[in-house]
Amino acid sequence: MTTGALIELQANFKALNLSSMARNLEGSLRQARESGIGYDEFLIELTATELQARAENSLNRRIREAKFPLLKPMETFDLSAVPELDLRLFRDLAGGDYIREHRNVIFSGHSGAGKTHMAIALGIEACKNNFRTRFVTCYGLVNELIEARQERMLQRLIQRYVRYDLLILDELGYIPFSKEGSELLFQVLAERYEKGSVMITTNLGFADWTQVFGDPVMTAALLDRLTHKAHIVSCPWDSYRLKQSLKEKGKPRKDNSCK
Repeated sequence: MTTGALIELQANFKALNLSSMARNLEGSLRQARESGIGYDEFLIELTATELQARAENSLNRRIREAKFPLLKPMETFDLSAVPELDLRLFRDLAGGDYIREHRNVIFSGHSGAGKTHMAIALGIEACKNNFRTRFVTCYGLVNELIEARQERMLQRLIQRYVRYDLLILDELGYIPFSKEGSELLFQVLAERYEKGSVMITTNLGFADWTQVFGDPVMTAALLDRLTHKAHIVSCPWDSYRLKQSLKEKGKPRKDNSCK
């Protein structure tokens, strides 16, 4: 291929938003000449590179949009530290069928049990499965809703949260809400009912949710919606964080001294 033809083809790829193909064209041509592959194989490899780059960019975009506080993928969660966990259910959740079916997931257990870690790991898997995901603490969402109401942008914000395939609400129960905050959070969850999945981490049993929401009637209505077709994951084990800390302390230290 002449230099002029190469430049023109790269320009055409860029105009068609095939940036990865434009970037890899010269190297792919050189490799094709050296290996002697045909035009069909050359085009398959070149387009496969473009598709892979687009998939990676799309995944990175979904992960940024999710706003995870930390990136803790599945492989970083030590399943051996939580033998009581239903491993079959946990692995099924990683496949994302519950999101396709608009089912909810509720992780309930003591502080430090690894609920947030598991929620983030499953959120990352949801992103890998092309689901729009958003992670936010309950307290953070309530504050955002109150501010949006004051600025007369509440409905726009609620609709934004309704559009996510998976909404992860972390730390329900750590801070009680005001009456206004409870009502606004209820409104978001009611709008999402059977339209999208909600994943909640909480240190409270269902009987104690009234402590957070205040109104027993509203709490009962909320629980009715959230637990309908939901996966309830009980986390009764001792602190996962403590186990991990003790495990790290038990590892032999590397000898960095000069020999």
